[in-house]
Amino acid sequence: MRINGHGHVLPEPSQIPAFLKDKRLFWIDDDKKFMRQGDWSRPINGSGFFLKEKIKWMKLNNIDHAVMLCLSQMYCNGWGKQDCADAIRFQNDFNASIQSNYPQKFTCGFVVQPLYMDNALKEIDRCVNELGLKLLCLPTHFLNSKGEWLSVAESDVDPIFELANKYKLAIQIHPYDGEKMIALKNAYWRFHLIWMMAQCADTLHLFTLRDLPNKYSGLRTCFAHGGMLGMANYGRRIQGFDGRPDIFEELQDPRKTLGHKNLYFDTLVHDSHTLDLLQKRVGSSQIIMGLDDPFPLGEMEGVGTSYPGRVLDYAVEIGVLSEQQGKDIWHKNVLDWLNIKQEDLK
Repeated sequence: MRINGHGHVLPEPSQIPAFLKDKRLFWIDDDKKFMRQGDWSRPINGSGFFLKEKIKWMKLNNIDHAVMLCLSQMYCNGWGKQDCADAIRFQNDFNASIQSNYPQKFTCGFVVQPLYMDNALKEIDRCVNELGLKLLCLPTHFLNSKGEWLSVAESDVDPIFELANKYKLAIQIHPYDGEKMIALKNAYWRFHLIWMMAQCADTLHLFTLRDLPNKYSGLRTCFAHGGMLGMANYGRRIQGFDGRPDIFEELQDPRKTLGHKNLYFDTLVHDSHTLDLLQKRVGSSQIIMGLDDPFPLGEMEGVGTSYPGRVLDYAVEIGVLSEQQGKDIWHKNVLDWLNIKQEDLK
């Protein structure tokens, strides 16, 4: 059985509440050629953006089951409280309907916004107890009431982790909104190619310094895109921790949680050398398949030499990983992260 641990699916234009388009918060053109948000737009020009096409795409690529994450556009950073609550409820209900209607094919995540903590905690309860969802999706960063960007690994977010720990949820941490955080011209696709990776590294930095994998031992947390810069930056973090102990009083040595059994990373690192570094850092058991379909920065056919699973296939071919390790990344490790058994997917 092959399971993709990182995918996305769009609602049909008719499924999106009218207020989201009326307020220019999020919508999809009726001809399904563009998704839009304010003045931002993105072409819909690949395979598997919508449910029926997604199922066909999965069959074509021998993918038996897939984890559908929440849309980054629905993190709602900077939105008003009611708009945020309504949009998040729509997103979570949509994902829950996919899981409910196609349990053999999909496990779906739900999202909350840490700024509105009371709503976030109520939504976690609703999604777990009423919708049957077991995967909490969080942005790497969120905008607080003071207009500051905070990592979700800050203590402000601890109530969310405490409740998620009670329910023993899987968590997926994914970057977005880099262009709002970083004072650089929005050009060269730099916020997707460079700064998203830095956002993951930043939250991994705090997540381990605060020892959250041990503090909330019931959680299993996956960082999107292999936590790429977090892996390359590990040595510098150690150097800093050792060289300036005055800065890190009451925080934990990053060595303590390297390769922790409750920390996972997906394979979406784009080349086998980086995947080799990832498995040397954390061990192959902590890596899950992540395709980031249907987006062109995912492992999608038609983009250069890419196809679903290309980096892992090549890593096995050149001996970076064994065939069994490759199979586990496609299957066992994803199940371990989600804390489910194969028979639960029937």
